[in-house]
Amino acid sequence: MNRFPRRLGTAVAISSLVLLASCGGSGGSGGSSEGADNDPTPSSTTAPATQETKTDAVGPGEAATGEAVASAGCGRTEVRSVVEEKTFVDDSDRWYLLTTPLAHDGETPVPLVLDFHGLSEGAVVHSQMSAMAPFAEDNDFAVIMPEGMGTPVRWEIGLTPDENPDLQYTIDLLDQVENQLCIDTSRIYSTGLSNGAFFSSVLGCSLSDRIAAIAPIAGVLFPESCTPERAVPMLGFHGTADPILFYNGGVGTRLSEVLTNGPGAETTEAELPEVDINGEGYPANVRAWADANGCEPDPTGEELTDTVLRQTWDCPAEGTVEFLVLDGGGHSWPGSEFSKAIEDIVGPTDDLDANAELWAFFQRFRLPT
Repeated sequence: MNRFPRRLGTAVAISSLVLLASCGGSGGSGGSSEGADNDPTPSSTTAPATQETKTDAVGPGEAATGEAVASAGCGRTEVRSVVEEKTFVDDSDRWYLLTTPLAHDGETPVPLVLDFHGLSEGAVVHSQMSAMAPFAEDNDFAVIMPEGMGTPVRWEIGLTPDENPDLQYTIDLLDQVENQLCIDTSRIYSTGLSNGAFFSSVLGCSLSDRIAAIAPIAGVLFPESCTPERAVPMLGFHGTADPILFYNGGVGTRLSEVLTNGPGAETTEAELPEVDINGEGYPANVRAWADANGCEPDPTGEELTDTVLRQTWDCPAEGTVEFLVLDGGGHSWPGSEFSKAIEDIVGPTDDLDANAELWAFFQRFRLPT
């Protein structure tokens, strides 16, 4: 395949990553560096997901059928439409940005998308990065952009609430939102960028009873002890010219310098390693999800554009796995104008509309009823 060679080398200058570290803000305190964008590439022994019940699922271009499952807030919540309202989780200093669509009439359950920021980015900056709030308004779903903890602000990647306060925070957040709004609890989804992609992967492992599907961008993980209760549909994205989280594993030195020295560290020009489209690192993590979901081992490829390859595995309908390989794409949110404005930091941004792709994918799935 000429446009997607198995070996591809590119040099990219990362001249301003310090901006990303300095503008992301911080929230809360505590936490360790385990949730940072360290090298998470090993995909480990995979155990098949339990599939005693089936997820309501349909094929590409269709919307999942089935009855909505109304949350406790349906029938007793006020009609409201807000954009990026800062909301605190009960009895804590942790908060999230909430956007509720016009379709939220207090009676009709609406889907919910969780959108997690990257390392040092924070929810406010990420709201500009993904532009998920206006997209949610246009497509009649609620969106929540949670704020992580620590300095730099980040997400931990432990798989149990006991070891990961961010996981317990997400559980509490969902409980609160379901009580306060009219949410279709069979259609709750998760996406995120980089460290937020790591955490979305964690939710697929640990909250498969509440998360219908995931779409990690620039950071698909399959942790070693990941044992979802059901097959979790997964759509991954990764750029072959990602200068921060290399496509086949490893972390760019520029990120390490910022984490070590903080804002103000001198810039370093980083040369990217050669790329094996189906090799180790993030492609292997996607394959681990496919294996866990009971898919056949070898994907088929479809060139959507000159720079986008869609890999699709032959999977049970309830465990669909797809991977969008962005040839020459960087550590960015595809289609994001904000990403394009900081390409000297994150590398090239593909024109693919990530929001449209992940929402089309999400609409195909709902939790088992």
